Amino acid sequence: MKEFSGLNRVDVLTKLEQGSFDLLVIGGGITGAGIALDAATRGLKVALVEMNDFASGTSSRSTKLVHGGLRYLKQFEIKEVADLGKERAIVYENGPHVTTPEWMLLPFHTGGTFGKFTTSVGLMVYDFLAGVKKSERRKMLSIDETLAKVPFIKKAGLKGSGYYVEYRTDDARLTIEVMKAAVQKGATVVNYAQADKFLYNNEGQAIGIEVQDRLSEKRVTVKASKIVNATGPWVDDLREMDGSKTEKHLRLSKGVHIVFDESIFPLHQAVYFDTPDGRMVFAIPRNGKTYVGTTDTFFEGDPAEMYATQEDRSYLLKAILSMFPDLKVSDSDIESSWAGVRPLIHEEGKAPSEISRKDEIWESNSGLITIAGGKLTGYRKMAETVVNLVVSKLNQRDSNHFAACQTRNLPISGGDMGGASRLDAFIQEKGKIAESYGLSEEEGRKLAKLYGTNVDTVLEYLPKQKGELPVTMHAQLLYAIHHEMTVQPVDFFIRRTGELLFEVGLVHQWKDAVIKEMASIFTWSETECKRAEEALEHELKHATGTAATIKE
Repeated sequence: MKEFSGLNRVDVLTKLEQGSFDLLVIGGGITGAGIALDAATRGLKVALVEMNDFASGTSSRSTKLVHGGLRYLKQFEIKEVADLGKERAIVYENGPHVTTPEWMLLPFHTGGTFGKFTTSVGLMVYDFLAGVKKSERRKMLSIDETLAKVPFIKKAGLKGSGYYVEYRTDDARLTIEVMKAAVQKGATVVNYAQADKFLYNNEGQAIGIEVQDRLSEKRVTVKASKIVNATGPWVDDLREMDGSKTEKHLRLSKGVHIVFDESIFPLHQAVYFDTPDGRMVFAIPRNGKTYVGTTDTFFEGDPAEMYATQEDRSYLLKAILSMFPDLKVSDSDIESSWAGVRPLIHEEGKAPSEISRKDEIWESNSGLITIAGGKLTGYRKMAETVVNLVVSKLNQRDSNHFAACQTRNLPISGGDMGGASRLDAFIQEKGKIAESYGLSEEEGRKLAKLYGTNVDTVLEYLPKQKGELPVTMHAQLLYAIHHEMTVQPVDFFIRRTGELLFEVGLVHQWKDAVIKEMASIFTWSETECKRAEEALEHELKHATGTAATIKE
């Protein structure tokens, strides 16, 4: 897709400077991507700029679950549970290749946070509010049934468990697929382009931004009728730039996850459990690995430089050994980790785990619209609300007549396979087709699950394999560059494939070859090669716990 090729960024920047847009979105996480898609499908001329890579903030560092909102029952946020439950079903149906139903075990022990009766009632209410389909409604398991699911769970005081469905996702790929869909619908989108100055008309209304391209250092001006600040942890920075940061502001909460090989942590059933201090932690199996998180602590500092400290790792290890005392896991068994920030709207006197994840929309005197808070699950509905506001403003100004929201039943990129019920058959079919390209059926199924209906384009790059890389990785790299605006090795290894998080050994093995291939494609100078290599090494050291700063 030429419009979303890493080799086409200069043309995109020129298009941004020469165009005049109805809507400019600042921020390329899931919220910004959702807004761009919603607006583009309604007929708005849309631009989007992201200062780093797409999904490089919160949208690639979550627990990777499309939650139905169970935790909000404890806070009596009934509408939030109902809305998120319904949105979860929509997210799954529109992109089944990046979202997977996952049965979750919620054990209860004597003296624990949850009891049998409260868990049963809570899950039943949750099923009702969230509109959970019959096949996925909660079950209550006995002690023996619980141990059959996870034999090494803590037996002392075990009274049984609740069993319900969450939805696991690849948060970064979900964001990329939504962004690709927005581009396919006409949005003009670019990464590594930082908005650093607002432009105003004589009435003090924001009419554009100045943008610094962080790769070429070129500066461009982008003009738009309405501007939306969807920068997640950085929304207050833009509000300060606009002079509109008022009493309401963000409070950042840090979440950390650690990854083990399944040979060390042989979990085949996702578990949601309470810790000795009352916080909740997930342990989730994923493609031969088990990841565990999250902590939930307030964070002061640069969200772009957030990593798991030794204290974070030790906390999660202690939580694991408390719930799974038969496991022999230690710090040296952790393969990789990631840390992310949740941008919460400040509520005085509340702990991070107690603050509402509800989203809010603020509009400044300059007309800048800011969307803050919210959850991955609710991205589509948040986008609909924001674009409804934008459209109402544009209609007042120019008597436009833009369409109503189109995204409720709109497949994202890669998701157009005839519905979620068709996913398994689709994967099997593509697995067999992959054999004609020289791949194993298993390799073909893996690619089909990762890329959905875009897998055919990925397969087309297989005959072009050359150099040192394995054939599938080479095809994925070419696809990522030409169709997903990948311009740095960290983009590829973290946000396009997730390998730095879940297959860090492969990154160590093939990083030099990937850098060499990208250097050839982009004609990098020696300085550019060194910069790309240093950025990847920086992320590797932090992910594997070898950086000095993890001791802080």
